[in-house]
Amino acid sequence: MFNEKMETLSREDMNDLQLTKLQQTVQRVDNHVSFYQAKFNELGIEPEDIQSLDDIRKLPFTEKKDLRNHYPYGFFASPMDDIIRLHASSGTSGKPTVVGYTQKDIDDWAEIVARSIVSAGGKAGDVMHNSYGYGLFTGGLGLHLGGEKLGITTVPVSGGNTKRQILLIEDLKPKVICATPSYALRIAEQMEEEGKDPRATSLKYGIFGSEPWSDEMRITLEEKLNIKAVDIYGLSEVVGPGVAIECHEHQDGLHIQEDHFLVEVIDPHTLEALPDGEYGELVFTSLEKEAFPIIRYRTGDIASITREMCRCGRSTTRMSRIKGRIGDMLIIRGVNVFPSEMERILLQVKELAPYYQVYVRKDGHMDSVELQVELSEMTFQACERDPEHVKVLGLKKQIQAMIKEECLVTIDVNVLSPKSIPRSEGKAVRIVDQRTRQTI
Repeated sequence: MFNEKMETLSREDMNDLQLTKLQQTVQRVDNHVSFYQAKFNELGIEPEDIQSLDDIRKLPFTEKKDLRNHYPYGFFASPMDDIIRLHASSGTSGKPTVVGYTQKDIDDWAEIVARSIVSAGGKAGDVMHNSYGYGLFTGGLGLHLGGEKLGITTVPVSGGNTKRQILLIEDLKPKVICATPSYALRIAEQMEEEGKDPRATSLKYGIFGSEPWSDEMRITLEEKLNIKAVDIYGLSEVVGPGVAIECHEHQDGLHIQEDHFLVEVIDPHTLEALPDGEYGELVFTSLEKEAFPIIRYRTGDIASITREMCRCGRSTTRMSRIKGRIGDMLIIRGVNVFPSEMERILLQVKELAPYYQVYVRKDGHMDSVELQVELSEMTFQACERDPEHVKVLGLKKQIQAMIKEECLVTIDVNVLSPKSIPRSEGKAVRIVDQRTRQTI
């Protein structure tokens, strides 16, 4: 462990620590952030009203629209003279959300990412290949900070130029790779296209995040790259990568850095708290942030939490892997379905390559949904040699039946030839919404 004291703190001591930091954070935003000042006045809340962790439910939620409505600096609690870094999320529907960092914020961020890299299996002296994008996106620089804090040799390759990525992996001999799972898969595929064995590299551990991915995708990545693949979680509005991560020892939920973040799970419709173990929307409150403290931020991510101690010895609360995002959820004939649920099914079909897209279109007054998948190279070659092989496979009906059984919906399926679905060098485009020409 990187910080054994904090990572193994007793539940009672962690609760006491969180309460003290929560009270300080509430006081800070009441002093410096006009949005929270107005909300507290509206609700009749004073900072002194927070006397227990349960009192967090008295506080208002914060949503992404609130951040956009106060663009660019309306949520800052530190003067600009103290801000040494700005990051921003994508502005898909207008202005981006801008977040700031003081030097202390940067130091704290480096600390929790260093913990994360150790949790993933990395250690000082290793080489880490960082394929997350550098720039306004927090992924690349976030992992970079943690790598330097830990004392790991960080290769800031960023995303794209896959052939060059392979060259650097071969020559620099990294043990750790950081990337979106879809891009790591693309690197492995490119190696195979070049006649190279992705399992024969120096890589031992992968830190994958920035998009929901299934356990079946984990199995695929581990088999293709001969690594241990762990899930990292974060979002720029809270800090960036490092909010939570799996341990490589057991990969049984993501350990939340609880001395920095207080987690809740709520019903996204009623906004009521849900008990541990039930899936709902993750809500985070920062406990250490100076420049951009945030109260009860609704992430839109669906997960559950457990407070049971992990077998690795860490006592921190763990969140499940992200089931999906509320905005990504498809409603098919009245049934809610997440793309990750379909991914889990598709990766069990050995005749398919691990790529897919879901197209949503307007059919009269109704929405229609089509799932596009592609054959693996081996299956495609077998079909070319024996055209009847396609009929024998019956893949379309097989996939439809599996989705019907698991997701309780009937969906149109289109089986394509290899390389038909676009590859991504960052976040994979899983949903193509042709009703509004949006991609997700």
